[in-house]
Amino acid sequence: MSDGREGLCLGLIGGLGVGSTIHYYRELVKAHAARGCVPNLLILHADVDRVLKYAANGDTTQMAEYFSHLIRRLSDAGAQVAAIPATTPHICASELIKLSPIPLVNLVEQIVREIHFRELKRVALFGTRFTIETEMFGQLQGVDVVRPSTDEIDFIHQAYLEIVNAGSGTKEQHQGLRRIAHTLCEREGVDAIILGGTELSLIFNDANTDFPHIDGARLHLGAIMSQLFAEVASENNSI
Repeated sequence: MSDGREGLCLGLIGGLGVGSTIHYYRELVKAHAARGCVPNLLILHADVDRVLKYAANGDTTQMAEYFSHLIRRLSDAGAQVAAIPATTPHICASELIKLSPIPLVNLVEQIVREIHFRELKRVALFGTRFTIETEMFGQLQGVDVVRPSTDEIDFIHQAYLEIVNAGSGTKEQHQGLRRIAHTLCEREGVDAIILGGTELSLIFNDANTDFPHIDGARLHLGAIMSQLFAEVASENNSI
């Protein structure tokens, strides 16, 4: 039963890919239900191929302008907070935050905060090639980021894009990524694997993730809920 409480209106940029958008939508509905309220939510579909092209070319300016246009449409429709349920687009986060008409919940910022909170010294990344090779866009300062081998990066990147396109993962992809995770922990002595791609939530969960890790999507979802309701509480306290 809902008690009528409602958080701020969230504008979610979906389609990057569809599977992670559905995952975020499902988890946000659950999180709102746990608070006894109905989600106040808008979703706008983005062009994943366009975003990947910008990422491949390192064109963060065009990417930021594209996302700011989408966020402006969400804002015009009533959104008060924005979020992008994908990691690669956060390569332009610093530029996008300046252009966005409403606050953006930064996924990478949440991951960095968790790494420092847990005092991790040595980590490895799972996600797109852009995420891995830029060490999460250069934001993991003060942390030893272990890069997988070239073959391992190729597998992680390809598996990730296949999951994005399919909207789901396979047993083979899970086994392959799990094998690389264990290899990195044993061979390189990493403290944790950062699941730095939101689509990885489609194949990894508490029951089948038997290596130390940070779930970026879970942290992001928690931060979104905190911002939606913390700002409401702040507004109520100021009345």
